[in-house]
Amino acid sequence: MPRVISADGTTIAYHRAGSGPALVFLPGAFNDSGTCAPLAEQLSDRYTVVRPDRRGRGESADAIVPAGAGAYEVQREIEDLDAVITDIGGAAAVFGFSSGGILALRAAVAGSRITRLALYEPPFALGGLSGHTPQRLPERLADLIARGEPGAAVELMQLEGIGLPPDVVEQVKHSPVWPQLEAIAQTVVYDAAICRPPNLPTPAMARLDLATLVISSPDSWPGVRSAARALPAELVRARYVEVPGGADHGIPAEATAKVLDAFLAEDPASRVR
Repeated sequence: MPRVISADGTTIAYHRAGSGPALVFLPGAFNDSGTCAPLAEQLSDRYTVVRPDRRGRGESADAIVPAGAGAYEVQREIEDLDAVITDIGGAAAVFGFSSGGILALRAAVAGSRITRLALYEPPFALGGLSGHTPQRLPERLADLIARGEPGAAVELMQLEGIGLPPDVVEQVKHSPVWPQLEAIAQTVVYDAAICRPPNLPTPAMARLDLATLVISSPDSWPGVRSAARALPAELVRARYVEVPGGADHGIPAEATAKVLDAFLAEDPASRVR
């Protein structure tokens, strides 16, 4: 895997395949570079598909951990993305999934060299998620990590950050995947910080003159779907599209690849609305 050094010294690893215009994938909470692999594979014959491991996950390091998870700032992950984009040529379209979509939009506002944005169910506090803003969640999660309770942090994020039912969380706790979630527990602080209340599009996001596609599925969780449907009205150059088959906030690779490919092929000067 290629590796780059981010601004704070963190090593960020990424997968790269295909050829053509660059397309970077940013996954959400509890995800690593493998989450978007099926989607990237669908597009690798037409694009250079790049799947970073966000800091603290997969093959990427995490310079924040020794200083405590509470030291995290969203700017660090924007710098991580910038380092990857610079390494692959200096500009790229970005596909952000879930909280990775909010991170991508924050990066675009901060000046990252993003040519187009595709956001799959970014969980802004809009629509059915308008009341879903747990208070001080990043600080509470960081406290659990500092006390050496990664399992408790994972459980809190699943219950309050994501909104999973308690019975579902109990099932996950007794599944083989639970130790893997505990191993990256400090990263839930990061996603909670990305989605910190009020978790609404900022005025700078609303003014962003960048073609943006917001994607959701009628088969997904109602809250994230309605939040995605509400987002384009908050942005100056965004539109909404639905794809079939995205059960439980998942990404249906083939259907999403089709709409993403069509979006990326549009005239860059066109107005998206």
